[in-house]
Amino acid sequence: MGGKDSAVEEATATFVQRFRAWGENPFPPTLLATLITAQYMRPFQALPMLFPPVLLFTSYANVQGFKTDSAGISAAWSGLYLLLAGRRNQPFMKKWGARGITRGATMGLCLANMVGGGLAYTLGKRENGEEE
Repeated sequence: MGGKDSAVEEATATFVQRFRAWGENPFPPTLLATLITAQYMRPFQALPMLFPPVLLFTSYANVQGFKTDSAGISAAWSGLYLLLAGRRNQPFMKKWGARGITRGATMGLCLANMVGGGLAYTLGKRENGEEE
């Protein structure tokens, strides 16, 4: 006799499961590294270009089987980039150009990576070498 409560619980579980699956996927950090590189390669800016190698490393670690750890690192670095990118002021009319749309997509992807990676790291299970 489910009723409304069971439907809400299923929707919430599905929401958490979807974001956790997003956090455990190696593709979003790679896409984020690509977008960051597209913004800061020309003209080259050293500080923002520290993010793509770390994000690519998290994708590599994820493919190697370290899903929980790579989700946590990806979430942390995505949150750090979101914090640093959010501090810059951008005039309203420049938000609708190619650079502004790329910046907005990058910041949105950072937010999704931060939430998904945080959930995957928090709810993930580590496999220890020792058997109990």
